[in-house]
Amino acid sequence: MRIQILGTGITKFGELWSKSLLDLATDAALEAINDSRLSINQIDAVFVANMIYGKIANQDHLGALITSALGLKCASFRVEAACASGGLAVHLACQSLMAGTYKNVLVVGVEKMTDVGISEITSALMGAGSDMERKAGLTFPGLYALMAKAHMAKYGTTKKHLAAVSVKNHYHASMNEKAQFPFEITEEKALNSPEICSPFTLFDASPITDGAAAVILSSDLTSGSTNNVYITGSAVASDTVDLAARDSLLELRATKEASVKALKQAGVEIKDIDIAEVHDCFTIAEILAMEDLGFCKKGEGGDFIKKGITRLGGKMPVNTSGGLKACGHPVAATGLKQIIEIADQIRGRAGKRQAEGINCGLAHNVGGSGATVVVHIIQS
Repeated sequence: MRIQILGTGITKFGELWSKSLLDLATDAALEAINDSRLSINQIDAVFVANMIYGKIANQDHLGALITSALGLKCASFRVEAACASGGLAVHLACQSLMAGTYKNVLVVGVEKMTDVGISEITSALMGAGSDMERKAGLTFPGLYALMAKAHMAKYGTTKKHLAAVSVKNHYHASMNEKAQFPFEITEEKALNSPEICSPFTLFDASPITDGAAAVILSSDLTSGSTNNVYITGSAVASDTVDLAARDSLLELRATKEASVKALKQAGVEIKDIDIAEVHDCFTIAEILAMEDLGFCKKGEGGDFIKKGITRLGGKMPVNTSGGLKACGHPVAATGLKQIIEIADQIRGRAGKRQAEGINCGLAHNVGGSGATVVVHIIQS
């Protein structure tokens, strides 16, 4: 598998009240098109990732809406897989290119989440949960807190391990002008922030965010582009939506399955990965990702992060964008943002947060509490 990333575009992430969803989507898309050096009429299809907008704004026809706003007259699709919507849209776009259906495609992930109240957005997000979970009054902080409690009981993971994730990701975000929270925090600040759901405090959770990200993908490897960054692996795996139906609360089985498939497609092993963007919707999720992806053994994820291995300058930088925690989490844009961050690192375009010797990266995008997982391998 070899799909070229011709261009990328990303907006500021945050509370963007002066921008509409259409503004954000077109801003990111036009930046990606300009970066690709393609003319707009060379785009054969548009894949739009979005989870929330139909529920809070009564507009579901986003494929056609965004395509027409860009002045395109091509095929358009809307893709939804909860918080993995962006990753899944890229996966489906890659499949269409590999099949020869299209040659150049635009993928856009966009969310406008801050224009409604907390109760309304929480209800919309729980559309990614099971009927049983909703009836029980569970929200995603509660679901991931159950996983955190299980991990703590089994492996001795502590609140300081959780705080280490947040401290690191805020440090990375402090160098990212597009981040929602571009500032550093201390362990003390993280641990002493208000509790939202034991064992989580405010700094263990990703925020509600507006934003958009876009990529231009191409199957034409003779395009003359000097970007030379490729998606070489793209895989999806699923698990039960209901957390209670899982065999274990200590892992995301779909992460393991998707990563094995993606690595095999790319012809690389986990030891070949130089950098990763993983789905840290809650701090425990990054710890689980380190273990489930195979960067460390089960139960060692907290120490792996706390030792500084995943910090810029460490052996294996993770979430140099700031992750979902500090860069922000505009749900359907997250999977694309992860891919863009790795592409920028490979191209040497990451500015102050540029890591050294980056040739191969992994992007890990999770829907719900792990019912959908998409893993991409990006290489030079």
